[in-house]
Amino acid sequence: MTTTDSLRPHLGDFSSVICFKAVIVGVEDTLGEDGAAVVFTRAGKVRGHNLVAELGLTGSNVPIEELAGFLNAAIGQDGTRLAAVTRSYTQGENVIIETQDTVCSAGEPAGSSRKCTFTLGAVWGALEAITGRTYLGEQTESVLRGGSSDTFVFSPL
Repeated sequence: MTTTDSLRPHLGDFSSVICFKAVIVGVEDTLGEDGAAVVFTRAGKVRGHNLVAELGLTGSNVPIEELAGFLNAAIGQDGTRLAAVTRSYTQGENVIIETQDTVCSAGEPAGSSRKCTFTLGAVWGALEAITGRTYLGEQTESVLRGGSSDTFVFSPL
C-alpha cells in the first residue's frame, strides 16, 4: 500500500519502533508480563494469518526451506520491518524459523529477559495459514541472551 492509498496520507503505513515498544511496555505494565504475552502472541497470530491471506498463500504449502524468503519479503526490510526472517528449516517434525533485528529486541540491554511475543505470533500464524497445520510455538534463542538469532520452534500438534 502506498502512502496515497493509506488511511494516513501524510505519514503512510509505518510508525516507529519506539512507539510500538511503548505500547508493549504499557500493556505489560497493565496486564503483567504473562497476560501481555498472551495478548501479543494472539495479535501476532492474527496478523500472520491475515498477511498470508493478503499474499494469496493460504494453504499453499510453500516448502519450509522457502518460507523465510516469503516471510522476509513481507515483514523484513522490504516489508513492514517487524523483523528480518533469515532462515527456515525442519528439524525432525519441528519447524525452525530464525530472525534478526526484531522489534522486541530494539533498545533492550544485553541479558534482557524480553521475549518476542508479537513476532513469534506473526510467524506462527503465517506458518499455520500456509501449511494448514496446527503448531505449538516457542522462542528458544534470543540475541539479547547471547543467541545468534531470535529463534522460534514450532512443534506440530
